[in-house]
Amino acid sequence: MQKNTMVYRNLKSPLGDMIAGATTQGVSFLEWQDRGGVETILHRVEKRYKVSLEKGNNTHLDQLEGELADYFAGKLKRFEIAIDVTGTPFEQKTWEQLLLIPYGQTKSYGQIAKLLGKPGADRAVGRANGANYLGIVIPCHRVIEANGNLCGYGGKLWRKKYLLELEQGLKAEVQQGLFLAERAF
Repeated sequence: MQKNTMVYRNLKSPLGDMIAGATTQGVSFLEWQDRGGVETILHRVEKRYKVSLEKGNNTHLDQLEGELADYFAGKLKRFEIAIDVTGTPFEQKTWEQLLLIPYGQTKSYGQIAKLLGKPGADRAVGRANGANYLGIVIPCHRVIEANGNLCGYGGKLWRKKYLLELEQGLKAEVQQGLFLAERAF
């Protein structure tokens, strides 16, 4: 693999098909395929990372696939996979805060803004959250509104609800109501 190349491959999950990519340094993106379609996702990644993408595999993608399986089985609470992401300094600091939110817990956009020393920057945190290309691993699904409502998840709100309930030990109930939950949002 050349220096300005990233490999990607498709992954399966209980919530739908995903696409993941990695450099030799670590995993760089993990997205739901229905978030604009594969070609759109690949174009966004090439533009952001200034790389060419080629279908393939590496040890980081193998590890990610195993960790995702354990996560969805309720066995993994913290990803150990190396990550290689790019973003503005504010995005990077926001993502660092997301990584600190414990499994099964949530924080509001305002709480994260305060932790960043930027009270009132809720919308900026929301934009940085939305700029996270490494869903689940950098747990943007753990960010909610101050009133407890779910909002702002590129993978669709029914998936956000599923992930939060999975982490809170409510997985069986979610699986039974998965399609009902999808229609509710």
